Amino acid sequence: MCTAAEGVHYLVGRSEEVLAALPVAPADRAPAAALPPWRALEYTASRTLLRALLREVGEDLRGGPVAARPGGRPYLPGRPDLGVSLSHSGGWVAAAVGGNREVGVDVQTPAPVGDRLLRLCCSPGDAEALTALPEDGRRREFAWIFTVQEACVKALGAGLSGRPWNVPVALGQRTGEWTGERAGERAEARGRVRWCAPRDRHPVPVGCAWTEPSVEPSAVPTGGPR
Repeated sequence: MCTAAEGVHYLVGRSEEVLAALPVAPADRAPAAALPPWRALEYTASRTLLRALLREVGEDLRGGPVAARPGGRPYLPGRPDLGVSLSHSGGWVAAAVGGNREVGVDVQTPAPVGDRLLRLCCSPGDAEALTALPEDGRRREFAWIFTVQEACVKALGAGLSGRPWNVPVALGQRTGEWTGERAGERAEARGRVRWCAPRDRHPVPVGCAWTEPSVEPSAVPTGGPR
């Protein structure tokens, strides 16, 4: 388990390794059965990892459901005080939980990136620097930027509709904050998000973001990274 901030925790793992080490809850098996095999793998692995994370922070669901809102955002029907987030990419899954706040997590396996996307998501100077890198380095460094951008809009309840490319993330930046529009609210309804990119901790790019707590800090324990 890794801790991004007080009351904010996440886990990252390979889908097949998660499912080899942990049992899939019956509540997750039934919905997965109706999905294509590749999607069922992502679905069960990400939810199984989330359940393991909740057990580690002392919030065992005991087989209760992990539901999804119309836009796909996961939530815990029986625990509205806990924000949760899931992500999957190229055989990797990630899960995050926040006490009395919303969270967003994103994992990305590096992939080819074109000049147009570089210039959409990065500052002009960073786009130039990324263009000059060897292919492997360009893919990996861009993935670190985009995981943070995705995690931030997820923390405010949006995906691509939240325009993640508007989140300012500099090349090599490890922590920061952003104020963006909350999903489903008027443009003037803004939310502050803090984020981290733990670049030395994981073999794939991962970003984690979280909002300010809605009340006093949750009873979710604050553990150190493992």
